[in-house]
Amino acid sequence: MIPKFLNWRRKANATNPKPESESEPEPEPEPEPKPTETIMKPMSAGITKAGEGMEGIKWNILGQIYVPKQHCEDSFSWHATFPQGTFVPPHIHPTQDEFIYMLEGRLDLILDGEKSHAEPGDTIRLPRGIPHGLFNHSEAHAKCVFWVAPAQRLYDLFWALHNLGPEADPADVVAVSAQHEVDFLPPPDEA
Repeated sequence: MIPKFLNWRRKANATNPKPESESEPEPEPEPEPKPTETIMKPMSAGITKAGEGMEGIKWNILGQIYVPKQHCEDSFSWHATFPQGTFVPPHIHPTQDEFIYMLEGRLDLILDGEKSHAEPGDTIRLPRGIPHGLFNHSEAHAKCVFWVAPAQRLYDLFWALHNLGPEADPADVVAVSAQHEVDFLPPPDEA
């Protein structure tokens, strides 16, 4: 049942239908997705319960646990657990803005060459094109919620990295990530 205050649009369209000459053209068929691409669906309403991921998914991304919470074309979010000593090396998302809301623990970060850190309640803002890296140097797990906008191919990247295993060759991680619009930076020169 549609509430009365939302029903005005239906009434207006019913009383003022478009003439045949103004009807919208048939939409072009969607291109077939590549075998490694997820078909984007509109975001569905609902609740993803604590400790659960969409469709029961839980990824191990190089020792970190990522649990997807929401995914559509416009955005993608996941809960992340960074065990002690784990990290994401400096990288760039050329086509996405990324955000992290800290729940527990501490993450050290490098943001555009500057060192900083985030603790519970802090929000980390990572604009597209800005290099950033995340490190758990603490004695405890760090937990946070990530989200990116737009989603682009990050969901597919996480499947690919999960499938490489927690002990993946760094060269494979860099190559697969580049195919999914995430560019890792070379390690700093050891002086």
